[in-house]
Amino acid sequence: MQTRPFGRTGHHSTLAIFGAAAFWSSSPEETDQAMRLLIEHGVNHIDVAPSYGIAEERLAPWMAKERQRFFLGCKTMQRSKAGALAEMRRSLARLQTDYFDLYQIHAITSLEELDAATRPGGALDALVEAQQAGLTRYLGITGHGSSSPRLFIEALRRFNFDTVLFPLNFVQCADPEFRRSAAELLQLCRQRQVGVMIIKSITRGPWGETPRNYTTWYQPFDQPEQIQQAVDFALSQPGVTGICTAGDTRLLPLVLQACENFTPMAPDQQEAAIASAALYQPLFT
Repeated sequence: MQTRPFGRTGHHSTLAIFGAAAFWSSSPEETDQAMRLLIEHGVNHIDVAPSYGIAEERLAPWMAKERQRFFLGCKTMQRSKAGALAEMRRSLARLQTDYFDLYQIHAITSLEELDAATRPGGALDALVEAQQAGLTRYLGITGHGSSSPRLFIEALRRFNFDTVLFPLNFVQCADPEFRRSAAELLQLCRQRQVGVMIIKSITRGPWGETPRNYTTWYQPFDQPEQIQQAVDFALSQPGVTGICTAGDTRLLPLVLQACENFTPMAPDQQEAAIASAALYQPLFT
């Protein structure tokens, strides 16, 4: 699988970054099958969080024997220094590792949360201290909403984060304001050499009244040609390092195959994809 430089970290991440939210409630057998598939496809980057159900516990045996194979990112939803440090140490213990390659302030969804995390005594102080102590090599920030691009432009003004993670897909890009702010953030990340991870790349829309037949937080595209188009669109945006795979192990083979078959989209193809978004409902309004 193709790799790209992950910002200024020196790591080259595979286009597919494993989103370990897929291990939310997985069995040991499901976990082992998925991990063997990742290794078979050469995936070299995992993103996990303590808020992902039992994902850390499921990953732990694999980290004990395969830690050097993967660039490992983890996160905290704590906003205070003390809370973030405590949560980080619990994650290190659960994952049976001495350090993270990347530790991130997780799920910033408002300016108030950003203020809380970056003020003196906030989570950012914990990340800086952990980096100085060798508990993490790089520092990042993540968000899940349509406001993420604007929030992260502000976050990068306040601190020189190594990485950002935010949602982007062709359906959401039909919103002109979201598209403009996402492009502005990606341009800033290129200028600063900030690594960019994309989530929700294969989002079809919100679940609404549709029966939830996947464990993803959104209704995903689940046909190979649809997934290929969505993956190609996300990976064609300048500055994107890779996409986090969807939060359901049943979708993993399809997303991995789409990343292996990635073909850059020409501008007119991207516009056509965005035009087709009229057939769907955006996840964020």
